Amino acid sequence: MLTLVATPIGNLEDAGPRTVRSLREADVIACEDTRRTRKLLSHFDIPCPASLLSYRQGNEERVGRELLSLLRTGKNVALCSDGGYPGISDPGYRIVRAAVEAGVEVRVIPGASAVPVALLLSGLPTSSYTFKGYPPRKKGQAVRFFEAERDMPHTLVVFESPYRVGKALAAALEALGNREAAVCVELTKKFERVARGHLRDLAGQFEAAKIRGEVTLVIAGNNPKFRTD
Repeated sequence: MLTLVATPIGNLEDAGPRTVRSLREADVIACEDTRRTRKLLSHFDIPCPASLLSYRQGNEERVGRELLSLLRTGKNVALCSDGGYPGISDPGYRIVRAAVEAGVEVRVIPGASAVPVALLLSGLPTSSYTFKGYPPRKKGQAVRFFEAERDMPHTLVVFESPYRVGKALAAALEALGNREAAVCVELTKKFERVARGHLRDLAGQFEAAKIRGEVTLVIAGNNPKFRTD
């Protein structure tokens, strides 16, 4: 069986009993960073399995073949990332696809995710939203990335590096106009904070800001109620 295990995005208390049990019962754990996963296992007194593999961008194809071979021999493989769901802006899709095609059972252990947490904290509409992962690094590509959502009514959610928040907000402002948005930092952690406002103000606020931790941006859809021209 292949088990996709959602792990805490910050606060370790968000790991439920099924998360702990699934990691404890796995013959093999494939994870993004073995050092961070070892800390998680240690926190919950979970013995480290004989096979703890790094499964990340760059080795996804090679390690995926190894994982599929193990699954075919009857091993229970748990897949996790550094935080949240594996496969959501992290590798995971390919091994799930391969497992499904090989007739291997796949299950998901629900848990924390920055997307719904940020969406709910933003104060923006939650009935319809789009999550698009990370914007491109280059300005022109980032502007085009946001322009694709210009006429859409739904709320937009993206992840961003703490080093590029100001640039991402500026690109969104150029592409979408001065809409309401929220910058969510260090969700579920001790120093969690949410900055709400319009893109122009937020872009200025975060232009030179030094941020530590994970960042999720939430931007209003194309609705006059949530923008100033």
